[in-house]
Amino acid sequence: MFANPVIPGFHPDPSVCRVGEDYYLVCSTFEYFPGVPIFHSRDLVHWQQIGNVLDRPGQLRLPVDTPSSAGIYAPTLRHHDGRFWLIVTNVSDGGNLIVTATDPAGPWSDPVRLPGVGGIDPDLAWDDDGNCWCTVAGVSQIRIDPHTGETFGVPQQLWSGTPGAKAPEAPHLYRIGEFWYLMIAEGGTERGHGVSVARGSTPAGPFEPCPANPILSHRSTDYAIQNTGHADLVQAPDGSWWMVLLGVRPGGGTPGWHVLGRETFLVPVTFVDGWPVVGGLSPTMAVPPWPLRPGSAPAPRDDFDLGELAPEWLSLRSRSEKTCTTREQPGWLTLHAVGSSMDEPDVVFVGRRQQHPSCVTRVLIDLADGRGGLAVRMDEQHHYEIEVADGEVSVLARIGPLRTVVASQPVAAGPLVVSAHIVPQPQNDARSGPDLIRLGIEDAAGVLTTLAELDGRYLSTEVAGGFTGRVIGMYAGAGTVHFDWFDYQPLEI
Repeated sequence: MFANPVIPGFHPDPSVCRVGEDYYLVCSTFEYFPGVPIFHSRDLVHWQQIGNVLDRPGQLRLPVDTPSSAGIYAPTLRHHDGRFWLIVTNVSDGGNLIVTATDPAGPWSDPVRLPGVGGIDPDLAWDDDGNCWCTVAGVSQIRIDPHTGETFGVPQQLWSGTPGAKAPEAPHLYRIGEFWYLMIAEGGTERGHGVSVARGSTPAGPFEPCPANPILSHRSTDYAIQNTGHADLVQAPDGSWWMVLLGVRPGGGTPGWHVLGRETFLVPVTFVDGWPVVGGLSPTMAVPPWPLRPGSAPAPRDDFDLGELAPEWLSLRSRSEKTCTTREQPGWLTLHAVGSSMDEPDVVFVGRRQQHPSCVTRVLIDLADGRGGLAVRMDEQHHYEIEVADGEVSVLARIGPLRTVVASQPVAAGPLVVSAHIVPQPQNDARSGPDLIRLGIEDAAGVLTTLAELDGRYLSTEVAGGFTGRVIGMYAGAGTVHFDWFDYQPLEI
């Protein structure tokens, strides 16, 4: 058996391709920098992040006024003619763009802009004559030159899913056997999300819808995995077909809150009478027909001993050596404040995704002349943090327009271990939230003192809105703050 999700935490809009026995997968990143994590696997189950596609300011510009849940939307990854091609939308800076690489770990090229391609969720497909077709949400299509960004003709409207279903998006076009298949998401990315498919004899259609649409949806069910959609297909070396897709794991009572964001799941696909049939999706799945290999999750502890940050670390909108470095004080992460708090879009913040329903995060913080701490973030208006400054440690909460100091107490000068302990909330009634977030400090013997226990529902997508999940990390609100290590440990439920 293997566990779903195969890439847990905020990893939405997966797109996958295979080259030989190697699989590569990318996801959306929205307002975070660097953009578009890229993963490698040999079995579709165990994935290791090998880099980020958009890791230079020249590739990814996110202005400081980029709203949360704007930025980078829905990449598509393909391999063609000996190169990897990635097309993606930056909704905050110029729209659609293409980057390429011969090595998926990078470096990736500077972007080729596509001013003639509107819309989001772009897809790339090549026909037998070498024509490149770009299909976008809506659903419309135009022929392009992916080397230059030039377009040919005008966009043509294609099949747009079930009549009356909202948000036809995430199109992917495939040549499989005698047919071209157009697979889309529809129903919106909330509880009504689903996957539908049509087929035709050419990449431009006309397309005949599958009589069994949607071929995958968990709408109106009590399944543990919800919001299933935005899928991509890949064929294994043995000829079997598989689908990666996004979904969420809501918790708590009514209406259910998901806090980890949209995650990447895996499900088998078979073809019956020329149509894809999706196997049942559950938190545990049957072993694929090839040997499973050991996985490689991010290291639970980072001592910041390297000259640069590991690829899983995220910053908000940009990252500069002037404000974020492991070289100023070797073995420490040093942050120099710009924005004054986690409320500000230009706050200097370095975090990683929460990937488990229950976990504990601990950091050792040492103030030089500043103020900072550990934050659990959804966006600028929804976050909790434990902050150290001027001989005092405080728990702060921002929920919508309200900001408050929940608790505080004096502490001795010098390094201090602060922690965020996240556990599922007991399900006492239909109003119970998904989890509890306990923020506290540890003494030299490792004894935890909890300063505050906060309801996790206010750091959920159902409350905050948007498309992201929780990111837990370190920030500087004033002056200079050093962090000796960051430790993230999943806990058994």
